[in-house]
Amino acid sequence: MRVALFVACFNDALFPGTGRAVTGLLERLGHEVVFPPGQGCCGQMHWTTGYHREAADLARGFAAAFEGREVVVTPSASCAATVREAFPRIARAARDPAIARAAEDLAVYELSEFLVDVLGVTDVGAYFPHRVTYHPTCHSTRGLRVGDRPLRLLRAVRGLELVELPAAGECCGFGGTFALKNADVSVAMVADKVRHVRGTSADVVCSVDNSCLTHIGGALSRLRSGVRVMHLAEILAETGPG
Repeated sequence: MRVALFVACFNDALFPGTGRAVTGLLERLGHEVVFPPGQGCCGQMHWTTGYHREAADLARGFAAAFEGREVVVTPSASCAATVREAFPRIARAARDPAIARAAEDLAVYELSEFLVDVLGVTDVGAYFPHRVTYHPTCHSTRGLRVGDRPLRLLRAVRGLELVELPAAGECCGFGGTFALKNADVSVAMVADKVRHVRGTSADVVCSVDNSCLTHIGGALSRLRSGVRVMHLAEILAETGPG
């Protein structure tokens, strides 16, 4: 299968390793990965902060970059949710039905959705001998409703010990610009999240959105906790002894 990678601007700027991990993983599974060069921001933060005209321009650019692509895969649940859920609302606000049609025509999948639902795979041949806990991001659970797909993938990783995260469904406090506009509340929320993470004695906290991992990882780093953060794609891309 020929898969178009939507890496998301946050990953492109700060976490290029995640895009490389997705590419390596899908190629290992026998699929061709292409990177449409015209891709940019999906407009998520512009839309949620009230810059609707700018969000519409970005949505049009996204649609043009991925036009004609049979399957689009992204390691960002929040961006996948934006295309699938926000684009129709952006189209109505901009009175541009073409944006809504583009969203309908594009098959945009978050990585775990694509692996489990489209490819029918949970064991991707990964090896990661560490104790891992999983943080379900708000967009992945409430927007995309990915459910236990990431957990099913993690349980199939050889050597990995998966431990449950207490109060897993609570927001980490990032929320894009929320962390900037409501800093005190955001810090209190991530303090709770980090307390639960440390209580698992995990080596790694994993998620499907690097934005949330940035927030959680920053707090863990300031506490010198020794707990690493890793995107799901990076764990699944790891291989080891036969």
